Amino acid sequence: MQPFFQEAVIPHFNFWIYVIIMMVGLWSVIAKNNLIKKLIGLSIFQTAILLLYVSLGVKEGATIPVLDHHALTESSPTESSEGPGKKAHAINPDHYANPLPHVLMLTAIVVGVATLGVALALTQMIYKDFGTIEEDEVLNQIKALHDDV
Repeated sequence: MQPFFQEAVIPHFNFWIYVIIMMVGLWSVIAKNNLIKKLIGLSIFQTAILLLYVSLGVKEGATIPVLDHHALTESSPTESSEGPGKKAHAINPDHYANPLPHVLMLTAIVVGVATLGVALALTQMIYKDFGTIEEDEVLNQIKALHDDV
């Protein structure tokens, strides 16, 4: 048990935490009958996914992919295409973090907030129409409406 713990759990501790947070959100969506509690669980699940993807985009010792003087002085000069007397610096892509996961997660945050707003508005309309936000009570009222017809 000890080698598994040292090889699989400790180096990837943050991923285990994300999975636990994901499962808490998933459990809330599946097990709860209150629509607001389901939406909170959905938000927790989404947050765990966002944390997972952002952590996948992190590279140790990397910096943001912006040209700066520090990066140019560390790289070795190479011959430039501008002429034999001009020197250009080679940029090493290993020094930079990939910004794509972070940008995509910013977009996912915006979409998630908008979706949560629509879901809350729908929950408010359900409460106005049925007088409750308990899923089983709403379904029973819908079933009773269909049985009457």
